Amino acid sequence: MGRHKQPEIRDRILDACVDHALAHGLPDRLEPFAVASHTSTRMLIYHFGTRDALLRETLRRARRRQRDFFGELVSPRPDEPYLSTLRRAWRVMTGPDGRPYLSMFGKLRENAEQQLWPGFRREATTDWLRPLEDGMRSIGRPELGTLVLAVVRGLIMDIEATGDVSRADQAFDDFLAALAPPTTRAEPRSPGPDTGREVDAAAGLRTAAPRPSEDGNNGSRRAHCASVRTAQHPLIISQPEQTE
Repeated sequence: MGRHKQPEIRDRILDACVDHALAHGLPDRLEPFAVASHTSTRMLIYHFGTRDALLRETLRRARRRQRDFFGELVSPRPDEPYLSTLRRAWRVMTGPDGRPYLSMFGKLRENAEQQLWPGFRREATTDWLRPLEDGMRSIGRPELGTLVLAVVRGLIMDIEATGDVSRADQAFDDFLAALAPPTTRAEPRSPGPDTGREVDAAAGLRTAAPRPSEDGNNGSRRAHCASVRTAQHPLIISQPEQTE
């Protein structure tokens, strides 16, 4: 009488293979998976049939984990402006917890691994459209979900190519600032030292302090700047302004 396969053992093995693949990438041989799952290559074949079948199942389970993880990150929250949600999601996705998924599925763009999951590129796009559209709907712009997705994907590819995370972070912050709802950045108000900060807070964004606006008080601004420069640099001697 033959042995019956035990689904719980197969499931445990698969989870161990996913953990290994996220940490080290997909292996060329079965031995690394066997070591990671504390079993033998013979048992891997017994449970999954072939190496490619195991790799495909590993990718699909890892993708399910990623969808659950990233999907929660980009879902709108009732107590948080959605642009702040996107910023936090970006930091986590491109940080230590999210990068293993980006590395694994970024490699699926290569021809050799496309054979394991034909049509992956299309699925990798459509997976994220709905949650991003739902999030952008919370600020009245669901049609921008595709744009947000394109920017995220493009900056992730930039990081993969250059490793320059700080530059990509700044670019994403600039993009979010451009998405701020008009009501949070276009209200006509009398200028004041905290106006820019109040606008940024309403949009859920962090930006640098605003530059002084150009107005008719050029003389007082020059006098103020001259006094600041003199205080900071003792070698600069302020000259009295001549009156006509």
